[in-house]
Amino acid sequence: MDKFMKYANFFFTSLGFEAYSTESRPPTDSLRNRLVFWGSLANLGIAGLGEFIYFCLTIAEGNLLEAVTVMSYIGFITVGLTKIFFIKWKKPALSALVQELEDLFPRGKVQEAKFKLEEYLGSCSRISFNYGLLYFILIWTFNLYPIMELIVFEKWLKVREVGKMLPYLLYIPWKWDDNWTYYMLLVALNIAGYTSTSAQISTDLLLCSVATQLVMHFDYLARSMESHSLSGAWPEDSRFICEVVRYHERILRLTDGVNNILGIPLLLNFMVSSFVICFVGFQMTVGVSPDMITKLFLYLVSSMCQVYMICHYGQMVADASTGLSVAVYNQNWSHADARYQRALVLIIARAQKTTYLKATVFLDITRSTMTDLLQISYKFFALLRTMYVQ
Repeated sequence: MDKFMKYANFFFTSLGFEAYSTESRPPTDSLRNRLVFWGSLANLGIAGLGEFIYFCLTIAEGNLLEAVTVMSYIGFITVGLTKIFFIKWKKPALSALVQELEDLFPRGKVQEAKFKLEEYLGSCSRISFNYGLLYFILIWTFNLYPIMELIVFEKWLKVREVGKMLPYLLYIPWKWDDNWTYYMLLVALNIAGYTSTSAQISTDLLLCSVATQLVMHFDYLARSMESHSLSGAWPEDSRFICEVVRYHERILRLTDGVNNILGIPLLLNFMVSSFVICFVGFQMTVGVSPDMITKLFLYLVSSMCQVYMICHYGQMVADASTGLSVAVYNQNWSHADARYQRALVLIIARAQKTTYLKATVFLDITRSTMTDLLQISYKFFALLRTMYVQ
């Protein structure tokens, strides 16, 4: 279980935060962790406030390009803050959810082989590592970009004067580029960028881990149902089907728990991501410098990968939930008791009602959600281009 959650827990821990506690993972608390957590969020909130003020000033001046740039930063901060606050708010529910997953988790080599645990763990670990690495490259490209420009273009190649720059545009009510406060601001904004990134990565990887286990349980239940040899005796077969129904209900309750905990953050994630993809695409088409294109392209790819990963796991859960109905039909039930056959009809009917990961009641998450989001992003992009040309 810890191997499934290790990447998510790594990023939660880097924020001084514990997302859940279980019997095998008792709660821990320390003054250091509280200072790191609240200090990081306060720093991120101040950076977000500075960006919002800068956005209002650029709108008043009619500078659409800079306003769009700052809006993409504000969206990034908003998603990070929302996710981490919701995880903190829902910590008791998340702890109960993870404890339930631990109770269902296969134990021993025989059970692990039946569940195909290594296959699901390997898939989850590969996706988690590559996703975390992608976002790490993104944030440190943004954070270190001004310093690299200064070193390469001004100090080394001497092709142009760069001067002291900050990684993000925000309002600062004093002259900062000719005194020691520049270095203080540079460190603070680097920490703010990392905080928002870790908040998003940790929550996304938590969803990845939990969704993988839901799929594992759905698939195991389907295989067990399809391969079970019936005795034809109602007392024995009825006990089996009762166990199947109880197991199925537990998986469905776990899915409802995930939707209850992550529904609102996922909805906001999709809404903000549609704007961020639009804003970044707009900046790439208005004639920015080639080195800036590279940075924006990385931001665009990261945002789209985040949305696609969520949609991918939503589709996997949906497919695994409906796969049970096919497995029930494929069982050799022709010689079973009539009462058993009638019970199978009810199981098939429930399994055909697809179980979705949901961004609240407004959105069922599947791969088609990605298509819808890109269509919305393109419409906003076309509107921005029209406004900019005029």
